[in-house]
Amino acid sequence: MINFMSRKTDGSRPVPMAKAAAKLSDWAAGKKSIDAIVDGAHRDPFSVLGVQQAGSGLIARCFVPGANRVTAHTLAGKAAGVLTCRHNAGFFEGKLKIRKRQPLRYLAANDGGEWWIGDAYSFGPVLGPMDDYYIGEGSHLRLFDKLGAHRIDHEGASGVHFAVWAPNAERVSVVGDFNNWDGRRHVMRLRAETGIWEVFVPDIGAGLQYKYEIIGADGTRLPLKADPFATRSEMRPQTASITTDGLAHEWGDEAHRAFWRTADHRRQPISIYEVHAGSWRRNGGDGFLSWEELADQLIPYCVDMGFTHIEFLPISEHPFDPSWGYQTTGLYAPTARFGEPAGLARFVEGAHQAGVGVLLDWVPAHFPTDEFGLAQFDGTALYEHADPRQGFHPDWNTAIYNFGRREVLSFLINNALYWCEKFHFDGLRVDAVASMLYLDYSRKEGEWIPNREGGRENLDAVAFLKQMNAAVYGTHPGVMTIAEESTSWPDVSRPVHEGGLGFGFKWNMGFMHDTLQYLQREPVHRKHHHDELTFGLIYAFSENFVLPLSHDEVVHGKGTLLSKMAGDDAQKFATLRAYYGFMWGYPGKKLLFMGQEFAQRNEWSEARALDWHLLDAQAHEGVRNLVRDLNRAYRETPALHQRDCEGDGFEWLIADDRKNSVFAWLRKAPQAQPVAVITNFTPVKRDGYSMPLPHEGRWREIVNSDATDYGGSGMGNAGRIEAVARADGGAAAIVTLPPLATLMFVFDPQKVEKKGRSKR
Repeated sequence: MINFMSRKTDGSRPVPMAKAAAKLSDWAAGKKSIDAIVDGAHRDPFSVLGVQQAGSGLIARCFVPGANRVTAHTLAGKAAGVLTCRHNAGFFEGKLKIRKRQPLRYLAANDGGEWWIGDAYSFGPVLGPMDDYYIGEGSHLRLFDKLGAHRIDHEGASGVHFAVWAPNAERVSVVGDFNNWDGRRHVMRLRAETGIWEVFVPDIGAGLQYKYEIIGADGTRLPLKADPFATRSEMRPQTASITTDGLAHEWGDEAHRAFWRTADHRRQPISIYEVHAGSWRRNGGDGFLSWEELADQLIPYCVDMGFTHIEFLPISEHPFDPSWGYQTTGLYAPTARFGEPAGLARFVEGAHQAGVGVLLDWVPAHFPTDEFGLAQFDGTALYEHADPRQGFHPDWNTAIYNFGRREVLSFLINNALYWCEKFHFDGLRVDAVASMLYLDYSRKEGEWIPNREGGRENLDAVAFLKQMNAAVYGTHPGVMTIAEESTSWPDVSRPVHEGGLGFGFKWNMGFMHDTLQYLQREPVHRKHHHDELTFGLIYAFSENFVLPLSHDEVVHGKGTLLSKMAGDDAQKFATLRAYYGFMWGYPGKKLLFMGQEFAQRNEWSEARALDWHLLDAQAHEGVRNLVRDLNRAYRETPALHQRDCEGDGFEWLIADDRKNSVFAWLRKAPQAQPVAVITNFTPVKRDGYSMPLPHEGRWREIVNSDATDYGGSGMGNAGRIEAVARADGGAAAIVTLPPLATLMFVFDPQKVEKKGRSKR
């Protein structure tokens, strides 16, 4: 019903609404506009509500459900006018005593009391024409400062600015704790040039839940949507976005970042500990560790173990624990599982202060179809392709980003920059790159659409990856990007300006596959599959490789690395130790998934902590001791890391001893003493084995995976070997090869000099 009485501004008794209406006829809102505001159907409420010009004066209109009296005030507290109720749902309007257009606050009242409310419609827009220009052309590299929810001061008031891209929506409102989730209260302003809706809501702060209420072009009210640019979200199973004060962390890690800005990552020791933050350890059995607890426990552990980097499986917000974070619904929000975003910033800085880098597993290839997420965001296929042959991923039942849409590219590229800038991540491991590169990935004939040239390559995804890498390396030169790419796509890790995709590194999936396949074979059969280990050196320097023994190899019934090794339990441990020595001596950066450093027996599950009790057993502690020492040797021995990605750092010593399943090579680097790596992959001790070496003299042992400290038998060469000159040139040493073991020897030139002087 309409309230037919209106209070006079002089405080006298009410007069009939008909007389008041006559005085208002020149500027009063029409019934159609009022009904549209009350029904939440007005597409442009800024043209009706707020401060409006009325002849030579100003009027104010507001919609305050639950109020039966409203007076207008300036932000300074000056009374500006008494508003008349035009609709009992809460529509008010009235003349103002102020002469200059300015933001207002209202003192609303009903029989239950009074309350203040800021008038969002009396404020001007926050975004400007330059934002429209750069957003429109897809070149805006600070979208994370413009879209989403941001605490700001605007036109004399403090509040939160909301902005969201929904170009095909009929109406978009922000709803939340601050407006009783009423979509009529804060309908947003459309910036038609970009399809972005925005509103500044004064007098609200951090810690408030919110979503977007979107009416599609066909009039359908969509499920409430979380903010694509939200920087904080609710703890699952709740899905609302949360307003924040922004990340105000004062960083003190400049020394760490300055080092990596000038370093050549290819020539640095990089040994990565891959971690699922929710299951590395648990708090009280089932609870997640907070970022602070992870900092107190995980960082010292990695320092002790000698890892140079921690790589987290995705930590963006995701609703489903068994997705391990790969089904992300909040690409800009660190998951609430481990606390507030500020805790993540403190973790990263703590790692940097300890000399450890932090990498993020990043998922730009696909997204889940949860109704509160990006799928059909404004009632149309906005972030994804409409055609399921392009927009649906059959492997994961997810949507595929439309890489041909510049707004989607901006969303993703800005996200990569966001993690590097706001949280100082040292790098991004980009998930599922192969699925992005090929239109027919996991699809049968007829289930995919060729590109404009008739091929299977996803040209839009290629362009996206190049743009992303160029933007990351151009703005954050100390950061590295790593591609999980399992095909032979050329030049993945070549710079964009040289025609490559622009990644810093690529996972060497072939190494992981071939070596694990070889080591699952019984030793007696390995001589027939010798090339499974030698083949990888044919392409080892075609890319800048990371050697991954990742989470993918210890889930879904695949067992653990220990269980994959052939033989009885003792042989499994010995083979695993030999394998680690082989890998750390092999060219390429290193990656090991958590738990495998101590030979986890049970397959990994995100639902429980690792089996730390295994370290009470000598065999498991021995494997961990070996990994620690391998990391130390790798970091301290230049020949083992300075030419990981270049062919001049590798030379075969023994490549064709199939009969004995022995492999040996030399690792080299300029101005560094060479290191000889030799592996015996049979359970047979080999005495008197002749190994060619480039220099005569003493070679000092730096690794023996069969040492008793590692749970081995202790067989070896008493810490050194002597190479003697051969008649045909070069040198050779007689070596004892322990069974199922890897040895590393570094040339000791001091011993040669002393030997020469003693003869004179």
